[in-house]
Amino acid sequence: MPRRRTTSSSSSTAPSAPSAPRNRTPQPVRVRRRSFGDFVKAFLAFVVLLVLVAGVPVALASQIGWPFPDGAPGLDWLQREITVHTFLSILTVVVWLAWAQFTACVLVEVKAAVSGVGVPGRVPGSGPSQLLARQLVAALLLVGATAASLTPGLSQLGQSLEGNQKPSVAAAQQTPGLFAQQQEQAAATAGALAEQAGQAGQAAARADGGASAAHGDTKYYRIQPPEGRHHDSLWEVAERHLGDGRRYKEIFELNKDRVQPDGSRLSEASLIRPGWIMEMPGDARGGELVEMPDAAPNVSEQVQQQISDYARSGDHAQGGGAQGGAQGGGDAQVSLPEQRPAPTPANPVTPATPVPGAGQEHATPAAGQAEDSFGLPEALLAAPLLAAGLLGALGRRRRQAMWQSALGAVGGRRGMEPPTPTGDAQDVQDALLVGADPEGVRLLDRSLRGLAASLAAESRPLPVVYAAWMSGNGDLHLQLAQPAGKPPAPWQQGQDQTFWMLARSDAEGYEEAETAAPYPGLVSLGTMDDSRLLLNLEAVPGIVSLSGTETDRAAVFASVAAELATNGWSDRMTITLVGFGDDLTPLAPNRIRHLDGFEDLLETMSAETRQRRGALGAAGHDSVLTGRTGPAQHTRWAPHLVLLAAQPSDEEALQLAELAADAGRLGIGYLVGTGGTDLPGAAWEMEITGEGRLLAPLLGLELEAQSLPVAQQRAVVELFTDADPGSGPEGGPRRAANTPPFLVDISEQGRPAVYARLVGSYEIIGLDAPDGERSALLHEALALLLLHREGVHPRVLSSALWPRGVTADVRDALLERLRAWLGTDPDGTPRLATDASGRLTLARSVVSDLDVLRSLYYEATQGRGVDSRQVRGRLLTDALVLVRGPLLADRPEGRYRWLTHEIVDAQLPLLVADTGLALSEFHLERNRAEKAIEALNAALRTAPADERLWHELLRATYTTGDPDRLRALAADLVDRSGARGVPPRTEALLDELLPTWREGVAAAG
Repeated sequence: MPRRRTTSSSSSTAPSAPSAPRNRTPQPVRVRRRSFGDFVKAFLAFVVLLVLVAGVPVALASQIGWPFPDGAPGLDWLQREITVHTFLSILTVVVWLAWAQFTACVLVEVKAAVSGVGVPGRVPGSGPSQLLARQLVAALLLVGATAASLTPGLSQLGQSLEGNQKPSVAAAQQTPGLFAQQQEQAAATAGALAEQAGQAGQAAARADGGASAAHGDTKYYRIQPPEGRHHDSLWEVAERHLGDGRRYKEIFELNKDRVQPDGSRLSEASLIRPGWIMEMPGDARGGELVEMPDAAPNVSEQVQQQISDYARSGDHAQGGGAQGGAQGGGDAQVSLPEQRPAPTPANPVTPATPVPGAGQEHATPAAGQAEDSFGLPEALLAAPLLAAGLLGALGRRRRQAMWQSALGAVGGRRGMEPPTPTGDAQDVQDALLVGADPEGVRLLDRSLRGLAASLAAESRPLPVVYAAWMSGNGDLHLQLAQPAGKPPAPWQQGQDQTFWMLARSDAEGYEEAETAAPYPGLVSLGTMDDSRLLLNLEAVPGIVSLSGTETDRAAVFASVAAELATNGWSDRMTITLVGFGDDLTPLAPNRIRHLDGFEDLLETMSAETRQRRGALGAAGHDSVLTGRTGPAQHTRWAPHLVLLAAQPSDEEALQLAELAADAGRLGIGYLVGTGGTDLPGAAWEMEITGEGRLLAPLLGLELEAQSLPVAQQRAVVELFTDADPGSGPEGGPRRAANTPPFLVDISEQGRPAVYARLVGSYEIIGLDAPDGERSALLHEALALLLLHREGVHPRVLSSALWPRGVTADVRDALLERLRAWLGTDPDGTPRLATDASGRLTLARSVVSDLDVLRSLYYEATQGRGVDSRQVRGRLLTDALVLVRGPLLADRPEGRYRWLTHEIVDAQLPLLVADTGLALSEFHLERNRAEKAIEALNAALRTAPADERLWHELLRATYTTGDPDRLRALAADLVDRSGARGVPPRTEALLDELLPTWREGVAAAG
C-alpha cells in the first residue's frame, strides 16, 4: 500500500471508529436564513430573465414581426430606395440577434450551474451579455442555503479529476464583470456555504482519520490546467482543501523532489505544472481530491497508474534521502543554460534560469581592468542595465533643462551649463559612465519587442515569462511559465520547452519594432556566474518577499525602484513606493508615486485591481499580455509595480495576499520586505545577506545582489535635482548657470601651446602627428579630455576607448603615450596631469575651439562686451567665425561612442544659436538688417532646428521692407516643417508679419 505521511496539522485524530470514506461529498448542513432582500433580488432576477428571454421575442413578433423574409429576395431588392422602413427593418434584425445571443448565454450559464461542469463555456462575442446572464442566474439559484448545498453545480463545482474547473468560490472571485457588487455578494454566499461544508468535512475527516490510516488510504490532488492566464498554485490548493493557504508548505514538503508523471520534479513551492500529482495531508478535503484505494474505480487506469508510480517515488525518495534532488544534496539548483546537461526526466523545474542579455561589455571588462575601482562605487560599476538607465534619464533631464533655459522658461537665462558634479555625485557620475551598458539595453529592448511583433504576426499570444538571464556573451534566455510551442525565428528553444533563447548575433539583426513593450516588469536582481537575472515582477503568481536587515533590504529596494523608473525596455508604468523612497521621485516624476502607509496602499490597489479586472473583461482579454499584442493601446495595459519595504502586520499581509492572488494576469506586481521568511501569499521568497548575497533556496538561486546603498542613492538623486533648472539648494537660486566651466584668455598674450579644432573637422595645431597605428586612440582620448576640463577618471577614459574592456597594462601604456605626445610647458609642467582625486586633467595651455567659443560669448554678454558695444560686436563676430560645422564632423565610424552619453551635442547648437541671436540683435540696433540676416543664416547652418533663429530671421527680413523676400522665406520655412506643420508660435508670427502667407503656400502647393 502507498506510504502515508503525517504532518503536525493532521496528527491529532479522534478515536478509531468505522466511518465512510473521508472524501465523500459533504452532507447538507444547516445554513443561515435568507433575508427578505435576498428573495427580492431573486424575484427581480427571475422577472428580468423572464422579460428578456420570453418577453422580448413575444413583443418583437407581435409588434414588428419575424426577422425572416417571406420569400427569397430578388435582384431588384438591391436597387430599391433606402427609406426609414429599411433602417427599422435592419434595427429589428439586430435586436433579434442580440436576443438570440443573450438567450444562448442564459442557457449556457443555467446548464453549467445545474450540471456542475464548473466554469461555463464562453459564447463567442458575448462580452457583457454573458456577464449579465451569469449574474442573473447566480442571483436566482443562490437564493437559498438548501439549494446551494444540495445543488452540485453550486456547492461542488469542478469535482471531475480531469476537468479544468475550479470551486465556485474561486470562480466567483475571479469573474470580472460589470456588476461587481452583485458578484461579490454571490461570492460571499458561496464562500459561507463552502466554509460550513468544509467544517463538516473536516470533522468527518478527524473522526475517521485513525481508521483511514489503518487501511492505508492516501489522498492525492492533480494540478489543474490553467483557466485563461490563471494558474493553479500550492497556496490555492491549500486554501481550498486545507482551509488555510499558508499550509502550502506542508504540501511542498510531502512532494518535494519526487518524480512527476512528466519526469520533472517539484523543486520550489512557487512553480507547479498541470498534470502533476500532489500527495495531500491527512485532513485534506474537497471533491477534487482522489483517495486511494477507495476512489480507484472512479478514475481512469492511466491516472491510477500515475498515482501508483508517484506513491512509490515517495517511498523511494525517503529511502534515498541522502541523494535527494536531481542534482544531489537534496536541494534544487539553477545553473546557467550553457552549463545545463541535456534535458532528462530527473531535471528539476526552476522558475528562473540564466539568460544572457545583450552584452555586458562595461560590466564585464577584460581581465585586468577590474583589478580596482579607483574609488568609484562598486554597486553601480556592477549594475550595467541600471547604470545605462540612469545615465540615459540624466542626459534627457539635462537636455530638457537646457532647452527650457534657452526658451526663457526659467528665469530668462540662456545657454545654461549644467553644474559640474563634485564629491560623491562626481564619483557616482563616473561610475555610471564606466558601468553603463547602453548597447545591452538596446538589444534587450529590440529583442523583446521583436519577439512580440513576430508572435502578433502569427496571431499567437505572448507567453508568460517569469525571468530572463543576460550572459556575458550576449545571449538572451527567457524562462516561460509553461511550454508555449516553437518560438518564432530567430528565437530558438533552450534546454527544454520552457526556455526560449536568442543569440546576440541574431539580436543585432532586429530593427525597431512598432509594438508595445511586452515585458516592462523585468528588473535586475543580481548575477550568478557572470549571468544577470531579471525577474518579471508583474508575472509572479503572487507576492515576492525579501527578508534581511532593514538596511540591506533598503539598498535592494532602491536599486529595483531606480531601474524600473529609468529602464529602456518599457514604455509606461506606475511604480508605487510604500514607506520609503520619497526622495527617489526626481528620477522619474511621471512613473514614481510615493505612499506613506499600508492603508493608502490597500485603498489604492483594491480600486485598481477591480478596475483592471473589469477593463480586461470588457475588452475580452484574459490578461494584460493578450492586450499588449492586440490592437489596444499599449499604455492601457501598463504595469503597476508595488514596492513595500516595511514588513506588514499579519492582518495586512493577509489582505495583501488576497490582492495579489490574481495580480499576475492584471499586470500588477508586489515586492514586499519582511523581517522573517513566513509571509502569507509569498510565491517566491528571497533573502539578502549582509555580504550582499541574494538567496532564494526554493528557487535554487544564490546571486551577487544588485543594490543601491544609501550614499550612492543620495548622490544619484543629487545629479537629477541639480539638472532640474527650477531647483537649487534648499529651493534658493543657483549660481550663474551660463558661466562656462573653463574660460580661456582670449587676448593676444593668451595664445595656447596646443590648439584643437573640434567644432567641424578635427584638427590639432601645435603637436606632431602621432604614429598611424596609435593616432586614432590618442586623438579620441584628447577629445574626451578637452570636453571635460574638470577632469576624467581613468576608468571612464578606458571604458570610453575600449567599451568591451581592456587590461590595465594596455590602458596605462596609452596614458604614457598620451603624456609623451602632449609634452610639457616651457616651465616643465606636464600638459597631462593627475589631480588629487586621481582624475586626468589638461593644462591651461591645451585649448579647444569650443573653449574659445564659450569664452568669447561669455565675454561679449557678461564680461567686457556689456559696457562696450564695439567690443561686444567684435567678440560675437569672432565667435561665429569659429563655427565650421557639427562637433567632430569627420569622426571615424565606430569610434567616439561615448558621445551618446554627453550633452555637448545639444549644448553646441544652443550656444551657436545664442551667439547668432546676440549678433543679430547687435546689428538690428543700428538698422543693419542684411548683417543681421547674415549672422542668423550662419547660426542656422549649425542649429537648423532652433525655432528662435527662424523667428528672428522672419523679423529681420520683415524690416527690409521686401514682401516677396518675406514670402519666399515663409514658403521655405513651411517646406522645412514637412508633415508636422508650422509650429504654433511660428504660425502666429507669420500671421502678424505676413497675413497672406497661407495663400502663397496654397499657390505653391
